[in-house]
Amino acid sequence: MKATTQMQARLLELQDLDTRLNQLDHKMRSLPELTDIARLEAQEGGLQSEVVRTETAVGDLQRVVRRAEAAVQQVRDRVTRDESRLAVGTGTAKSLQGLQSELESLARRQGVLEDEQLEVMERVEAAESEAAVASAARDEHLARLTQLRTARDAQLAELTSERDGVASGRDAIAADLSEELLALYERVRAHSGMGAAALVQRRCGACRLELNAVEVGRIRSALEDEVVRCEECGRILVRTQESGL
Repeated sequence: MKATTQMQARLLELQDLDTRLNQLDHKMRSLPELTDIARLEAQEGGLQSEVVRTETAVGDLQRVVRRAEAAVQQVRDRVTRDESRLAVGTGTAKSLQGLQSELESLARRQGVLEDEQLEVMERVEAAESEAAVASAARDEHLARLTQLRTARDAQLAELTSERDGVASGRDAIAADLSEELLALYERVRAHSGMGAAALVQRRCGACRLELNAVEVGRIRSALEDEVVRCEECGRILVRTQESGL
């Protein structure tokens, strides 16, 4: 294959830009925030479930409290009614005695119900505290996740901007190359990750191996516009003033 020395030299510029593009792509895929975001996103569902669980427990206990309050109030209303009847004093001695006995029974019942109500209210307080802790943990988690996403987006925007600039420069160089030379470069790069390298002091800039005497003679005798490749790694070798030929 033939290509002018200027065109071959531009392959090194193209390779530098492709290397930078690879570096930028790797950096965009490897941002530390991405690992942290993935970990926090995996935890998000569990934290939200804990909030729902604790808030549901609070709601259930609050309903129990309302039932307990209703039961206590029912007893109090009964006590008030009986006390009023007893205060009036109408009725037989036996009925009045029955009211007194019922008031004593209601007092005991009220005491039991109020103790139960107090116990449930204490459980509600504990459940509310647990729900508050769960909500705080969830909110702190979401705040950290938002912070990480903001940092990720800022870095990705910066890297994307740089990548767009590098890609634009690459396109300009690629447009200056012959279709045949560019196709060869792309084939080699697709196979080995690097399409072209400079020949410096008889050493391939890609595989870093020193060329043997026979290979040096072959390249030395090749015309300037002849595209040569490394016998070891297959990359396009671009001859320079430092090639040592």
